[in-house]
Amino acid sequence: MHADQEDAFTTPREFGPASIGPDDRRYLDLVSGFNRRWQAAPEHIRLVGSTEQVVRAVQEAVDTGKRLSIRSGGHSYGDFTYHKDVDIIVDLGMMNDISYDPHRKAFAVQSGAQLGEIYERLFRGWGVTLPGGVCPSVGIGGHATGGGHGLLSRQFGYVCDLIEAVEIVVVDRHRKARTVIASRKDTGDLRDLWWSCSGGGGGSFGVITKFWFRSRDASGHRPERQLPQPPREVLIGTVFASWDQLDQAAFTHLVRNQCQWYIDHSEPGSPGEALCGLLFLQHVSSGGIGLLTQVDAAAPDAEKLLESYLGAVTANTGLTGPFPSRRLPWLASTVTIDTSNPTVETNATLRAAIKHAFLRQSFTDEQCATMYRQLTRRDYLNTPPGSALIQLGAMAGGRMNAPAPSDTALFQRRSACVALFETFWTEPAEDDRHLAWLRELYGEVFASTGGYPVPGDRYQGCNINAPDLDILDPAHNTSGVPWHTFYFGENYPRLQRTKARWDPTDAFRHSMSVKAA
Repeated sequence: MHADQEDAFTTPREFGPASIGPDDRRYLDLVSGFNRRWQAAPEHIRLVGSTEQVVRAVQEAVDTGKRLSIRSGGHSYGDFTYHKDVDIIVDLGMMNDISYDPHRKAFAVQSGAQLGEIYERLFRGWGVTLPGGVCPSVGIGGHATGGGHGLLSRQFGYVCDLIEAVEIVVVDRHRKARTVIASRKDTGDLRDLWWSCSGGGGGSFGVITKFWFRSRDASGHRPERQLPQPPREVLIGTVFASWDQLDQAAFTHLVRNQCQWYIDHSEPGSPGEALCGLLFLQHVSSGGIGLLTQVDAAAPDAEKLLESYLGAVTANTGLTGPFPSRRLPWLASTVTIDTSNPTVETNATLRAAIKHAFLRQSFTDEQCATMYRQLTRRDYLNTPPGSALIQLGAMAGGRMNAPAPSDTALFQRRSACVALFETFWTEPAEDDRHLAWLRELYGEVFASTGGYPVPGDRYQGCNINAPDLDILDPAHNTSGVPWHTFYFGENYPRLQRTKARWDPTDAFRHSMSVKAA
């Protein structure tokens, strides 16, 4: 074998780029993502393997007047990537390198890397992690820019709190694509760009090709000291109850107990920050409700903390223990727990809708009555089991509340818990039926504030990683409050200034992208 032939087999080569048009066998798998409600028909998908290829793809779109969108993991609940007017999709899925950068003393993660592989690589290689979500196929690009939270976030904060720097392809006022790096240590316009990418959502300012992650209080040079070290073991507790065990009074106690526990343990440094519990209030067609709890097994009196929590949440509900729990290695539990509903997650025809709310106070008895009535309706059915539900739990509070609301673009730093209203289905002909149920449920729960959780004493709006396009429609959002107030609060004007500075031609836009003032 000649030397050049041998090199072809042994020397790693940069991927791509690949331009995938409608005649390519890969096209149909790349014009839609996790949520099949949204599908695009672009002229082509540009699969890229390097930042330089991203620059060329963006410049091509700008020069030809084509509208582009960006895909990291394809997990958006909105039409941000798969929009009917998109001409070119820049797909970052092949850019998934994960490494330690000794110069920045931070972990470099390309934007196409998915959470499952990030957790595996970081933990196996260095014993560290990011406190991100539980669905392994979510891409880090959109997840981190929108905040990013999971079962460890009460202990370690949002993923966006760990962003040290971003490498991002932008388009200037001369319509020239170029790469810049913006970091936490920068000042002026560059710091604004870093700040905006840390909680301001993806797709508004450019194409982030790489993140560097490092804890704000990290010191020294050792990689294992630069990011949070996850628990060695966790305690996993489970509770299940069928609907015939819960009347309206018991249901109300269950919901209010769950909210109140997190209100009482929402401050940073609370002993309860080592615990994260998720209550799954599934529609009656699924059979019942479930409660999943994870506790750092090394936390002081971890077993008592779990027992106390389960006792508090089930008080006056008629549900009695003992409740089963298991002790598992952290990584083993992380790769098996998927709270985004694995029953339907893997379905290639999945369609989904989600509505979100940050809570500062507990739901009222009247709101609980609405939830109970809607969840026990026999005229609305959804299959498979677990496809229609309210997820109520601890994706807020603790260390997530440590930064000030203006420290990053994510302003929801005074919340206690989160409510997710979700429904999943598979048939396009059923869209109206499932959307009608979800809209009615959510709109009635927040009827006193115009159908949405207006930021204030009771609520703190919604998360951009759970986009709900209904909020743009005054027929559904009757609050009179603009959509961006729910997602970005008083941080929106700074995001607008960043948009005007770094994307003056609005090359990067979608249904809920930041609009320049």
